[in-house]
Amino acid sequence: MASLSVALPRLLVSALAPLLATVTLVFGALGPLLASPAPARAAAHGFVAEAVARVAPAVVRIDTERRVAVAGVDPAFDDPFLRELFGDLPGSRRESGQGSGVIIDRGGLVLTNAHVVDQADRVQVTLADGRQVDGTVAGVDAVTDLAVVRLPAATQGLQAAPLGDSEDLLPGDWAIALGNPYGLDSTVTLGIVSSLHRNISTLGFTDKRLELIQTDAAINPGNSGGPLINAAGEVIGLNTLVRAGPGAGLGFAIPINLARGVARQLASGTAVVHPYLGLQLVPLTARRAREHNQDPNALLPLPERDGALVQQVLDRSPAASAGLRRGDLVVAAGDRSVRNPADLLAIVEASTIGEPLPLEVIRGADTLSLAIRPEVLPASPH
Repeated sequence: MASLSVALPRLLVSALAPLLATVTLVFGALGPLLASPAPARAAAHGFVAEAVARVAPAVVRIDTERRVAVAGVDPAFDDPFLRELFGDLPGSRRESGQGSGVIIDRGGLVLTNAHVVDQADRVQVTLADGRQVDGTVAGVDAVTDLAVVRLPAATQGLQAAPLGDSEDLLPGDWAIALGNPYGLDSTVTLGIVSSLHRNISTLGFTDKRLELIQTDAAINPGNSGGPLINAAGEVIGLNTLVRAGPGAGLGFAIPINLARGVARQLASGTAVVHPYLGLQLVPLTARRAREHNQDPNALLPLPERDGALVQQVLDRSPAASAGLRRGDLVVAAGDRSVRNPADLLAIVEASTIGEPLPLEVIRGADTLSLAIRPEVLPASPH
């Protein structure tokens, strides 16, 4: 019995030996993996992060200072010598502002909004790497709200943002806004292109000539002048304003195709010329005209069709010289139809100073053909 009890374990061990050897080999092979886990694969970044990485090195913060005169104070206090000795005296105060900008040329050209740098005595530019330099305003065009700031020639390592094509946009395309809202540097917000060709006059700005990109990407004070980019990391617009009150949350950007051309002129020292007719216009639709004509108290009948209705003709203007009158309805200009004031404004903006621009005008029951010669838009007083 004793010999049998000893023999059985020996037989069992002999039978299990091949299996135990196999298990040992398997665990031996897995040993290094179990002892030291492989490093986790780097997480892939989304398209937004990749697009931002292309443009972010070119986005800058712009801090401005301007001296504002205080009314009703002795003019002697405005003397530059006294200001140098004593600083800001009771006759003036310092006003600070902040916005954003984007480098569009490695030679040191920064594109921003005119309202960010207009009348600034000092423009300080903070680059993406934290360096601060003083910039010089190379040119401002208030009509398109665009400006160019030139950085010192010695500024090294500048990276220009890639510029896209704003004519290639469709509603629903991705839109990414970069800038420094409320002084919060390097802020990124995401949305879509909500609409295109939004005329700025519909937003209450009568002294500008712009068709804007509308976006729901968050734009706030301090974002002005920063880039709006597409999913490929190309600048498609320049953030310029946000709607407050009803409809808040809608932002607007100047298309880069317009901004590129204006920036080129401003950087070269060439004044940006805008043609001018000297008309104040309101939109008229056939339905609105019918409602007006049905009113027994209406002072004069209106043509029952769409067009740009002349509300006022400015004295000594091209419109006055051409014989336009209040109540005239402009329905065509050049070889294009006019359905609203924005249509006429776009045609005038593309016209040539001093060259006749044919207009088709309805006056009462008559259709007239007039020729008007656009002049240079007078500078508006600040």
